[in-house]
Amino acid sequence: MVRGRRRPMSVLVGAYAASPAHAQWAPEAEEEYFDGLAALATVRGLELPWIDGLHPHDDAWLLRRFPRRFDAVLTGIPGTMRRLGRDPRFGLASPDAEGRADAVAEAVRMLEAAERLNDACGRRAAIAVELHSAPVASADPAAEHAAVAALRESLESLAETGAGDGAALVVEHCDALVPGRAPEKGFLAVADELAALDGLPDRFGMSVNWGRSAIELRDGDAVAAQIARVAASGRLRGLMLSGAADQATPFGPAWVDAHHPMTPGPGFPYGEPASLLTAERLAAAVAAAGPIEWAGVKFGWADPSAGVAPRVAMVDAATTLLTRTMAAPHSVQMSR
Repeated sequence: MVRGRRRPMSVLVGAYAASPAHAQWAPEAEEEYFDGLAALATVRGLELPWIDGLHPHDDAWLLRRFPRRFDAVLTGIPGTMRRLGRDPRFGLASPDAEGRADAVAEAVRMLEAAERLNDACGRRAAIAVELHSAPVASADPAAEHAAVAALRESLESLAETGAGDGAALVVEHCDALVPGRAPEKGFLAVADELAALDGLPDRFGMSVNWGRSAIELRDGDAVAAQIARVAASGRLRGLMLSGAADQATPFGPAWVDAHHPMTPGPGFPYGEPASLLTAERLAAAVAAAGPIEWAGVKFGWADPSAGVAPRVAMVDAATTLLTRTMAAPHSVQMSR
């Protein structure tokens, strides 16, 4: 295990959303993509998708090629959704003992993988593991209360394992269940996730994905208030800027969680015009979050045939905009 203090982090990228080799493995394209990201001065780390491993296709490749100066946040949402497709009982907030035990075991695998990444980098590169309040929540108050208790029990058991080299255990908020509406994720509400975290040590926190909150709230202007609510609790650790749309786009139907980029504008010509994430709403989200451990962008690329260069250029433009926004007088500089 590699232990030690990490340096402050500025901007993180959910790079898999725009990867040319995410859906179908192409090592040369992924290598070119990683090299391009590593050359960007604004990028300080990656959000890595957990789908039975650190990399969707090749863990050994990732451990060799992960930029050594980068930090990492592991997100379990891709693997969680895949598991839910096979077993709707799966999840850290599951009232079913077997479904909860399976989710805890999977989270332990993530924490152990974080240790392997640290060993490969020779330092504590993995700063957080993002967990989720799956499965789909219930509108029944008694079931809701049981789910909160189950989530808390799962988090406490994960802390007891001692795995992860001290990586933060972070509940990433996804769109909560709204009665009468088909959810994208449909997990617990912010209030319930905060209740599960109440009284737990500082290692535990939350993160917010802008697009998923917009999907839940159906109002881009309302997202900043939800971010501010989590920030006021003292539990907000990270913010990921990812868009959503209230109409069909090349990324898919309305309200799909497809990592829409923000709208096009000065300095960012790569956007999706129908995206609800504008430069103004991005700035409002940053201001609402205040001083947190990481902020990031997770923008997809709708054309699968696009080369590596424009994808890297989009990330460059997005992270440059985010960095400037964080440094603006109306925003809070994100540092430790």
